Amino acid sequence: MKLGLQLGYWAAQPPAGHADLVDAAEKAGFDSIFTAEAWGSDAYTPLAWLGSSTNRVRLGTSVLQLSARTPTACAMAALTLDHLSGGRHIVGLGVSGPQVVEGWYGQKFAKPLGRTREYIDIMRQVWAREAPVTSAGPHYPLPYNGEGASGLGKPLKPITHPLRADIPVMLGAEGPKNVALAAEIADGWLPLFYTPRMADTYNAWLDEGFAKPGARRSREDFEIIATAQIVITDDRAATYDAIKPFLALYMGGMGSEDTNFHAEVYRRMGYSDVVDEVTTLFRSNRKEEAAQIIPDAVVEDSAIVGDVDYVREQIKVWEASGVTTMLVSPRTIEEIDQLAGLIS
Repeated sequence: MKLGLQLGYWAAQPPAGHADLVDAAEKAGFDSIFTAEAWGSDAYTPLAWLGSSTNRVRLGTSVLQLSARTPTACAMAALTLDHLSGGRHIVGLGVSGPQVVEGWYGQKFAKPLGRTREYIDIMRQVWAREAPVTSAGPHYPLPYNGEGASGLGKPLKPITHPLRADIPVMLGAEGPKNVALAAEIADGWLPLFYTPRMADTYNAWLDEGFAKPGARRSREDFEIIATAQIVITDDRAATYDAIKPFLALYMGGMGSEDTNFHAEVYRRMGYSDVVDEVTTLFRSNRKEEAAQIIPDAVVEDSAIVGDVDYVREQIKVWEASGVTTMLVSPRTIEEIDQLAGLIS
Protein backbone atom coordinates (compact mmCIF):
# COMPACT_ATOMS: atom_id res chain seq x y z
CA MET A 1 0.00 0.00 0.00
CA LYS A 2 1.15 3.53 -0.84
CA LEU A 3 0.00 6.87 0.53
CA GLY A 4 -0.85 10.03 -1.38
CA LEU A 5 -1.45 13.49 0.10
CA GLN A 6 -4.67 15.10 -1.12
CA LEU A 7 -4.45 18.89 -0.83
CA GLY A 8 -7.81 19.43 -2.56
CA TYR A 9 -9.03 22.80 -3.78
CA TRP A 10 -9.06 26.11 -1.93
CA ALA A 11 -11.99 27.38 0.08
CA ALA A 12 -12.67 31.12 0.43
CA GLN A 13 -8.97 31.87 1.00
CA PRO A 14 -5.68 30.12 0.16
CA PRO A 15 -4.88 27.49 2.80
CA ALA A 16 -1.97 27.90 5.20
CA GLY A 17 0.62 25.24 5.86
CA HIS A 18 0.39 23.22 2.65
CA ALA A 19 4.10 23.68 1.90
CA ASP A 20 4.99 22.16 5.28
CA LEU A 21 2.62 19.24 4.69
CA VAL A 22 4.15 18.55 1.28
CA ASP A 23 7.66 18.64 2.71
CA ALA A 24 6.67 16.29 5.52
CA ALA A 25 4.89 13.90 3.16
CA GLU A 26 7.94 13.56 0.94
CA LYS A 27 10.22 13.00 3.92
CA ALA A 28 7.81 10.42 5.36
CA GLY A 29 7.82 8.37 2.17
CA PHE A 30 4.47 9.32 0.64
CA ASP A 31 4.24 8.31 -3.01
CA SER A 32 2.39 11.35 -4.34
CA ILE A 33 0.68 14.67 -3.74
CA PHE A 34 -2.55 15.69 -5.46
CA THR A 35 -4.47 18.92 -5.98
CA ALA A 36 -8.05 19.46 -7.15
CA GLU A 37 -10.33 22.12 -8.60
CA ALA A 38 -14.02 23.01 -8.49
CA TRP A 39 -15.03 26.60 -9.37
CA GLY A 40 -12.42 28.62 -7.50
CA SER A 41 -8.74 27.76 -7.40
CA ASP A 42 -7.34 25.70 -10.27
CA ALA A 43 -5.41 22.47 -9.82
CA TYR A 44 -2.25 23.14 -11.84
CA THR A 45 -0.96 26.36 -10.25
CA PRO A 46 -0.71 25.06 -6.65
CA LEU A 47 0.63 21.73 -7.88
CA ALA A 48 3.47 23.39 -9.78
CA TRP A 49 4.17 25.85 -6.97
CA LEU A 50 4.29 23.21 -4.23
CA GLY A 51 5.87 20.57 -6.43
CA SER A 52 8.84 22.82 -7.15
CA SER A 53 10.17 22.13 -3.65
CA THR A 54 9.97 18.33 -4.03
CA ASN A 55 12.35 15.82 -5.55
CA ARG A 56 10.69 12.43 -5.44
CA VAL A 57 6.90 12.42 -4.97
CA ARG A 58 4.64 12.13 -7.98
CA LEU A 59 2.53 15.21 -8.72
CA GLY A 60 -1.09 14.47 -9.58
CA THR A 61 -4.40 16.19 -10.21
CA SER A 62 -7.50 14.70 -8.64
CA VAL A 63 -9.13 15.92 -10.66
CA LEU A 64 -8.87 18.34 -13.58
CA GLN A 65 -12.24 19.20 -15.11
CA LEU A 66 -12.34 18.40 -18.83
CA SER A 67 -14.38 21.48 -19.66
CA ALA A 68 -11.86 23.82 -18.04
CA ARG A 69 -9.32 23.31 -20.83
CA THR A 70 -9.27 22.13 -24.40
CA PRO A 71 -7.45 18.81 -24.80
CA THR A 72 -4.42 20.48 -26.35
CA ALA A 73 -4.26 23.10 -23.57
CA CYS A 74 -4.39 20.33 -20.98
CA ALA A 75 -1.69 18.40 -22.84
CA MET A 76 0.50 21.53 -22.92
CA ALA A 77 0.15 22.07 -19.18
CA ALA A 78 0.87 18.41 -18.52
CA LEU A 79 3.99 18.22 -20.68
CA THR A 80 5.26 21.45 -19.10
CA LEU A 81 4.84 20.20 -15.54
CA ASP A 82 6.24 16.82 -16.51
CA HIS A 83 9.43 18.52 -17.73
CA LEU A 84 9.69 20.74 -14.66
CA SER A 85 9.25 17.78 -12.30
CA GLY A 86 11.56 15.38 -14.13
CA GLY A 87 8.78 13.05 -15.24
CA ARG A 88 6.69 12.89 -12.06
CA HIS A 89 3.32 14.15 -13.30
CA ILE A 90 0.01 12.23 -13.22
CA VAL A 91 -2.94 13.68 -15.13
CA GLY A 92 -6.17 12.98 -13.24
CA LEU A 93 -9.28 13.92 -15.23
CA GLY A 94 -13.00 14.08 -14.54
CA VAL A 95 -16.07 15.27 -16.46
CA SER A 96 -17.59 17.10 -13.45
CA GLY A 97 -21.37 17.54 -13.83
CA PRO A 98 -23.85 19.60 -15.84
CA GLN A 99 -24.26 22.22 -13.11
CA VAL A 100 -20.57 23.15 -13.37
CA VAL A 101 -19.96 22.40 -17.05
CA GLU A 102 -22.92 24.44 -18.26
CA GLY A 103 -23.16 26.93 -15.40
CA TRP A 104 -19.47 27.75 -14.91
CA TYR A 105 -17.78 26.85 -18.19
CA GLY A 106 -20.68 27.58 -20.51
CA GLN A 107 -20.34 24.32 -22.41
CA LYS A 108 -22.58 21.39 -23.25
CA PHE A 109 -22.44 18.43 -20.90
CA ALA A 110 -23.72 15.88 -23.43
CA LYS A 111 -21.97 12.56 -24.05
CA PRO A 112 -19.37 12.62 -21.25
CA LEU A 113 -17.97 9.17 -22.12
CA GLY A 114 -17.41 10.09 -25.76
CA ARG A 115 -15.85 13.41 -24.79
CA THR A 116 -13.49 11.72 -22.36
CA ARG A 117 -12.33 9.18 -24.93
CA GLU A 118 -11.71 11.85 -27.58
CA TYR A 119 -10.02 14.22 -25.09
CA ILE A 120 -7.49 11.61 -23.96
CA ASP A 121 -6.77 10.51 -27.52
CA ILE A 122 -5.84 14.08 -28.46
CA MET A 123 -3.61 14.52 -25.42
CA ARG A 124 -1.74 11.34 -26.21
CA GLN A 125 -1.23 12.49 -29.78
CA VAL A 126 0.38 15.67 -28.43
CA TRP A 127 2.73 13.77 -26.12
CA ALA A 128 3.66 11.15 -28.72
CA ARG A 129 4.60 13.94 -31.16
CA GLU A 130 4.64 11.48 -34.05
CA ALA A 131 2.53 13.60 -36.40
CA PRO A 132 0.50 16.81 -36.43
CA VAL A 133 -2.45 16.49 -34.07
CA THR A 134 -5.83 15.91 -35.70
CA SER A 135 -9.26 14.84 -34.55
CA ALA A 136 -12.35 14.09 -36.58
CA GLY A 137 -14.49 15.12 -33.60
CA PRO A 138 -17.36 15.39 -32.98
CA HIS A 139 -16.45 16.98 -29.64
CA TYR A 140 -13.00 18.45 -30.28
CA PRO A 141 -12.47 18.65 -34.06
CA LEU A 142 -8.92 19.58 -35.06
CA PRO A 143 -8.50 21.61 -37.15
CA TYR A 144 -11.81 23.32 -36.51
CA ASN A 145 -13.81 23.66 -39.72
CA GLY A 146 -17.30 24.25 -38.41
CA GLU A 147 -19.51 27.31 -38.32
CA GLY A 148 -17.50 30.53 -38.45
CA ALA A 149 -14.21 28.82 -39.30
CA SER A 150 -11.72 30.86 -41.33
CA GLY A 151 -10.47 27.78 -43.17
CA LEU A 152 -6.90 28.68 -42.20
CA GLY A 153 -6.48 26.18 -39.38
CA LYS A 154 -3.80 23.54 -39.86
CA PRO A 155 -2.71 20.49 -37.88
CA LEU A 156 0.25 21.23 -35.59
CA LYS A 157 2.81 19.36 -33.51
CA PRO A 158 3.90 20.70 -30.13
CA ILE A 159 6.93 22.97 -30.35
CA THR A 160 8.26 21.57 -27.08
CA HIS A 161 9.30 17.92 -27.21
CA PRO A 162 7.60 16.15 -24.28
CA LEU A 163 9.89 14.57 -21.71
CA ARG A 164 7.73 11.44 -21.83
CA ALA A 165 5.74 10.33 -24.83
CA ASP A 166 3.16 8.75 -22.55
CA ILE A 167 2.22 10.63 -19.37
CA PRO A 168 -0.04 8.61 -17.03
CA VAL A 169 -3.74 9.49 -17.22
CA MET A 170 -6.23 8.50 -14.55
CA LEU A 171 -9.98 9.04 -14.42
CA GLY A 172 -12.07 10.29 -11.55
CA ALA A 173 -15.01 8.01 -12.35
CA GLU A 174 -18.08 7.12 -10.31
CA GLY A 175 -20.66 5.38 -12.51
CA PRO A 176 -20.24 1.83 -13.86
CA LYS A 177 -19.73 2.87 -17.49
CA ASN A 178 -17.19 5.52 -16.58
CA VAL A 179 -15.26 3.13 -14.31
CA ALA A 180 -15.18 0.58 -17.14
CA LEU A 181 -13.91 3.31 -19.46
CA ALA A 182 -11.09 4.05 -17.02
CA ALA A 183 -10.03 0.41 -17.12
CA GLU A 184 -10.13 0.43 -20.91
CA ILE A 185 -8.31 3.66 -21.81
CA ALA A 186 -6.60 5.00 -18.67
CA ASP A 187 -3.73 4.07 -16.40
CA GLY A 188 -5.70 4.22 -13.18
CA TRP A 189 -8.93 5.04 -11.37
CA LEU A 190 -9.42 7.85 -8.82
CA PRO A 191 -12.55 6.99 -6.81
CA LEU A 192 -13.77 9.69 -4.42
CA PHE A 193 -16.15 7.70 -2.21
CA TYR A 194 -14.70 4.18 -2.21
CA THR A 195 -15.89 1.40 0.06
CA PRO A 196 -14.18 -2.00 0.25
CA ARG A 197 -17.63 -3.49 0.87
CA MET A 198 -18.41 -3.03 -2.82
CA ALA A 199 -15.09 -4.34 -4.17
CA ASP A 200 -16.78 -7.16 -6.10
CA THR A 201 -19.04 -4.64 -7.84
CA TYR A 202 -16.14 -2.35 -8.71
CA ASN A 203 -14.10 -5.28 -9.99
CA ALA A 204 -16.94 -6.31 -12.30
CA TRP A 205 -17.03 -2.80 -13.79
CA LEU A 206 -13.25 -2.75 -14.16
CA ASP A 207 -13.18 -6.21 -15.71
CA GLU A 208 -15.59 -5.00 -18.37
CA GLY A 209 -13.03 -2.38 -19.38
CA PHE A 210 -10.02 -4.68 -19.17
CA ALA A 211 -11.81 -7.12 -21.49
CA LYS A 212 -12.24 -4.55 -24.29
CA PRO A 213 -10.11 -5.15 -27.41
CA GLY A 214 -7.03 -2.97 -27.19
CA ALA A 215 -7.47 -2.20 -23.49
CA ARG A 216 -4.52 -0.18 -22.29
CA ARG A 217 -3.89 -1.95 -18.97
CA SER A 218 -4.63 -5.12 -17.06
CA ARG A 219 -5.46 -5.53 -13.41
CA GLU A 220 -1.79 -6.21 -12.69
CA ASP A 221 -0.55 -2.77 -13.79
CA PHE A 222 -3.64 -0.63 -13.18
CA GLU A 223 -3.63 1.80 -10.25
CA ILE A 224 -6.54 2.47 -7.91
CA ILE A 225 -5.82 5.67 -5.98
CA ALA A 226 -8.76 5.96 -3.64
CA THR A 227 -9.64 8.93 -1.47
CA ALA A 228 -9.72 7.74 2.12
CA GLN A 229 -10.58 9.80 5.17
CA ILE A 230 -8.37 8.33 7.89
CA VAL A 231 -8.55 9.73 11.40
CA ILE A 232 -6.68 8.14 14.29
CA THR A 233 -8.66 8.94 17.41
CA ASP A 234 -10.31 7.54 20.51
CA ASP A 235 -13.35 9.75 19.96
CA ARG A 236 -15.17 8.29 16.97
CA ALA A 237 -18.42 10.12 17.67
CA ALA A 238 -16.87 13.58 17.45
CA THR A 239 -15.00 12.66 14.25
CA TYR A 240 -18.14 11.28 12.63
CA ASP A 241 -19.89 14.56 13.47
CA ALA A 242 -17.07 16.45 11.76
CA ILE A 243 -17.23 14.32 8.61
CA LYS A 244 -20.99 14.34 8.13
CA PRO A 245 -21.30 17.98 6.90
CA PHE A 246 -18.84 17.13 4.12
CA LEU A 247 -20.94 14.11 3.12
CA ALA A 248 -24.13 16.17 3.28
CA LEU A 249 -22.60 18.73 0.90
CA TYR A 250 -21.69 16.08 -1.67
CA MET A 251 -24.95 14.15 -1.31
CA GLY A 252 -27.24 17.15 -1.29
CA GLY A 253 -25.42 20.11 -2.77
CA MET A 254 -22.95 19.00 -5.43
CA GLY A 255 -24.98 18.95 -8.63
CA SER A 256 -28.61 19.63 -9.34
CA GLU A 257 -31.40 18.06 -7.34
CA ASP A 258 -32.02 15.33 -9.91
CA THR A 259 -28.48 15.01 -11.37
CA ASN A 260 -25.85 14.49 -8.69
CA PHE A 261 -23.28 11.82 -9.51
CA HIS A 262 -21.93 11.81 -5.94
CA ALA A 263 -25.39 11.12 -4.60
CA GLU A 264 -25.71 8.21 -7.01
CA VAL A 265 -22.59 6.66 -5.49
CA TYR A 266 -24.34 6.49 -2.14
CA ARG A 267 -27.51 5.18 -3.72
CA ARG A 268 -25.47 2.28 -5.12
CA MET A 269 -24.16 1.65 -1.62
CA GLY A 270 -27.75 1.16 -0.50
CA TYR A 271 -28.48 4.54 1.07
CA SER A 272 -31.16 5.91 -1.26
CA ASP A 273 -33.49 6.90 1.57
CA VAL A 274 -30.68 8.76 3.32
CA VAL A 275 -29.73 10.57 0.10
CA ASP A 276 -33.34 11.64 -0.50
CA GLU A 277 -33.71 13.03 3.01
CA VAL A 278 -30.31 14.76 3.00
CA THR A 279 -31.05 16.34 -0.38
CA THR A 280 -34.41 17.67 0.76
CA LEU A 281 -32.97 19.19 3.92
CA PHE A 282 -29.83 20.56 2.27
CA ARG A 283 -31.76 22.27 -0.51
CA SER A 284 -34.13 23.77 2.05
CA ASN A 285 -31.07 25.44 3.60
CA ARG A 286 -31.29 23.13 6.61
CA LYS A 287 -27.71 22.01 6.19
CA GLU A 288 -27.01 21.19 9.84
CA GLU A 289 -30.04 18.93 9.98
CA ALA A 290 -28.97 17.29 6.72
CA ALA A 291 -25.65 16.35 8.28
CA GLN A 292 -27.18 15.19 11.54
CA ILE A 293 -29.51 12.63 9.96
CA ILE A 294 -26.66 10.78 8.23
CA PRO A 295 -26.17 7.44 10.03
CA ASP A 296 -22.74 6.50 11.36
CA ALA A 297 -22.73 3.49 9.01
CA VAL A 298 -22.56 5.85 6.02
CA VAL A 299 -19.38 7.40 7.38
CA GLU A 300 -17.87 4.00 8.18
CA ASP A 301 -18.38 2.82 4.61
CA SER A 302 -15.82 5.20 3.11
CA ALA A 303 -13.77 6.46 6.07
CA ILE A 304 -11.49 4.85 8.64
CA VAL A 305 -11.91 6.28 12.11
CA GLY A 306 -10.53 4.67 15.26
CA ASP A 307 -7.44 3.85 17.27
CA VAL A 308 -4.10 2.85 15.75
CA ASP A 309 -4.79 -0.89 15.74
CA TYR A 310 -8.19 -0.45 14.09
CA VAL A 311 -6.82 1.87 11.41
CA ARG A 312 -3.93 -0.49 10.66
CA GLU A 313 -6.32 -3.42 10.15
CA GLN A 314 -8.67 -1.40 7.96
CA ILE A 315 -5.81 -0.31 5.72
CA LYS A 316 -5.17 -4.01 5.10
CA VAL A 317 -8.84 -4.44 4.17
CA TRP A 318 -8.61 -1.63 1.60
CA GLU A 319 -5.43 -3.10 0.17
CA ALA A 320 -7.00 -6.55 -0.12
CA SER A 321 -9.93 -5.01 -2.01
CA GLY A 322 -7.59 -3.77 -4.76
CA VAL A 323 -6.64 -0.25 -3.69
CA THR A 324 -2.99 0.52 -4.52
CA THR A 325 -2.77 4.02 -2.99
CA MET A 326 -4.83 5.64 -0.25
CA LEU A 327 -5.26 9.36 -0.88
CA VAL A 328 -5.44 10.96 2.56
CA SER A 329 -5.78 14.49 3.96
CA PRO A 330 -3.86 14.78 7.24
CA ARG A 331 -3.82 18.29 8.67
CA THR A 332 -0.58 18.17 10.64
CA ILE A 333 2.96 16.90 10.22
CA GLU A 334 2.37 14.61 13.20
CA GLU A 335 -0.59 12.98 11.45
CA ILE A 336 1.50 12.48 8.29
CA ASP A 337 4.25 10.74 10.26
CA GLN A 338 1.71 8.62 12.13
CA LEU A 339 0.03 7.43 8.91
CA ALA A 340 3.35 6.69 7.27
CA GLY A 341 4.30 4.55 10.24
CA LEU A 342 1.23 2.37 9.76
CA ILE A 343 2.25 1.15 6.32
CA SER A 344 6.04 1.04 6.70
